[in-house]
Amino acid sequence: MKLSLGWIGDFVDLPDFSNVGTIDKIVERLTMAGIAVEGFSVDITEKGDVDLEQTVLDFEITTNRPDAMNHYGVAREVSALYDLALKPIAPKLPPSQGKSDVTIDIQEPELCPRFTAREIRDVTIRPSLPNIVSRLQLLDQRPISNAVDATNYVLWESGKPTHVFDLDLLEGGRLVIRKAADGETLKTLDGVERKLTTDDLVVADAKKPVGLAGVMGGFDTMITEKTKNILIESAWWDPVTVRRMSKRHGLHTDASHRFERGADFESTVVSTDRVAELILASGGGTLIGDVIDVIARKLDLAPVELDLREVHRILGEKLSALEINRILTRLGFTVLPGGEDTYLVHIPSWRLDVEREIDIIEELARLHGYDKFANTLPAYSGEVRDLPDAHKDARLRSSLLALGYNEAISLTFISKEDARRFSTAAELDLANPLSDEASVMRTSMVPGMLNMLAYNLNRGSDNVRLFEAGNVFEASGPDASSPGKPLELKRISVGVTGGATGTADAEVVRGLTPGAAARPFSFFDLKGDVESLLAPFSHWTLYYDAHTADYYHPGRSARAVLDGATVAQFGQIHPEMAAARKLRQDVFVAEIYLDRLYRHDLRHAHYEAPPRFPAVERDFSFTFADGVEFDKIRQSVTGLGIGELRSFVPVEIFRGGSTVFVTPGNYSILLRATFQSSERTLRDDEVAQWSERIMKALEALGGTRRA
Repeated sequence: MKLSLGWIGDFVDLPDFSNVGTIDKIVERLTMAGIAVEGFSVDITEKGDVDLEQTVLDFEITTNRPDAMNHYGVAREVSALYDLALKPIAPKLPPSQGKSDVTIDIQEPELCPRFTAREIRDVTIRPSLPNIVSRLQLLDQRPISNAVDATNYVLWESGKPTHVFDLDLLEGGRLVIRKAADGETLKTLDGVERKLTTDDLVVADAKKPVGLAGVMGGFDTMITEKTKNILIESAWWDPVTVRRMSKRHGLHTDASHRFERGADFESTVVSTDRVAELILASGGGTLIGDVIDVIARKLDLAPVELDLREVHRILGEKLSALEINRILTRLGFTVLPGGEDTYLVHIPSWRLDVEREIDIIEELARLHGYDKFANTLPAYSGEVRDLPDAHKDARLRSSLLALGYNEAISLTFISKEDARRFSTAAELDLANPLSDEASVMRTSMVPGMLNMLAYNLNRGSDNVRLFEAGNVFEASGPDASSPGKPLELKRISVGVTGGATGTADAEVVRGLTPGAAARPFSFFDLKGDVESLLAPFSHWTLYYDAHTADYYHPGRSARAVLDGATVAQFGQIHPEMAAARKLRQDVFVAEIYLDRLYRHDLRHAHYEAPPRFPAVERDFSFTFADGVEFDKIRQSVTGLGIGELRSFVPVEIFRGGSTVFVTPGNYSILLRATFQSSERTLRDDEVAQWSERIMKALEALGGTRRA
């Protein structure tokens, strides 16, 4: 938003700005006070001085400060910063003639509590005076005519939107503020005919709408070269109503921008008079009657009690009562003594953003200068403690980084379709979603991971390893203390595509030979990584089965169950799912449920001297039906309670044979048991006895011993 430094100087006697350096200082002070200046352009006169009239500052005013979106508002800030007197806007009008016959009828007092108008007759519509044209052009505004330019000039001068009607085109000589009838139409100033509904608030004459309240005037009553008689209006409109109309009709104007954020209720008369002053100065004419000011409902801001002790507590520095009174008075607040160390502060009508004591304290802080407060640390009597699971988070993160994964972050919003496809939990709908693709809080981290993998693949990155730690959200669950209470559950998502080899360090961690020939990443690589992540957590039992979600490949996925609770599921994404998301190569994903995994403590390392006595190995060759999984075999053998059994692992496996040894529907497996004692050398007879027990256990599972 551009504003002229010379125009600001109309209302406050600026300090010496004879050079660019002094302009830099005011720019810095305004920015530090929250009235941010993004940049400025300066014209230098032939004498080498700065031409203030041609010096334009580019402001970035926050949406809660519509009062500062104009020259007078910024002048008020300069007045408070430099302790200078602020000159009021005081229009000088000639004596009026006769009495205006225009009537104002406010039928919606809640939406339009105040409406002000003035009548001028016998006006000549011509180009505006050179000084008006120059200032508007400096702000990139297009001059139109003296009557229209007067309203634009007042908008940029004081921030109050106004409008001018051709009085002769108003039916019945009256204005009615009402809701539009369903199906009514209004051709706005941009030449577009708009269909109205009962949700629209309009300014109408005796027969038809002539303006969309607070947004844009009507085409049929606009000022033209033929206009002789003018009606000026200035009103206060409900911000929510203006915002909804602006959005519904796709109209964002300078007027709606300000009305949406809250205009000044008390400025309707002075802004109307100022427009009249400018029109009379350039186009002549006669002022008819007094100002027509209809107040259907008062809009008063409640005073706020300010406690000096609270000011000192929040700011950490004692501001004198004189300084507090000076700052607030310069900003337009009225400060009255209250009780001991308290003041009663009356809020000016243009500061709708100030409602509480803390808002006033913020005004004091920014005008006093944030840079003037001493750099001190807040007082703290406690101690810094890690979050309960911080060490577990750090362990998993360091493990994933060591395995060659890169940490990534995705949106916490997903589409309804993805929420239902990747989870059975009830989703939480967003009240104001960014789009249909981000309309609910994520119930699973898989959609975000797939999106990130697809993003990399579509840009030529074929080897990708990512992980993301975050929360998923459910509308309710068994852990909620009350029905319907939202849950936030910790998760880690891992995504891989491309080759199995990665960085040299990651290859060493995986037990691979650095620089080995590249091969595609497989389910077993991912299973090894998941095992590495789960290994640090203490548990009694851990097994894997094939009970995974339907978006996984049924033959290349698994579920990890730790002490009876599912802590992870992982595998290759189902080919149909991959095709639907346009993934052009195999993609593997793992989901780790940290809320369940973190119920287990991390293992603590204990030193144990290696046994001095030799280990004894025995191999067992069996055939089993395909339905017998190794986990059942392992549980059957470890359940024998042989204390000297150190390990029991598969060595070789053969499937799909058509020989007499391995028929279809069966597989052959070579199992190796390792026995060792830390106290003595084992005897052959006891090893033979344990081996016999193991063979009987395997036969009980349906296994057949091979010769």
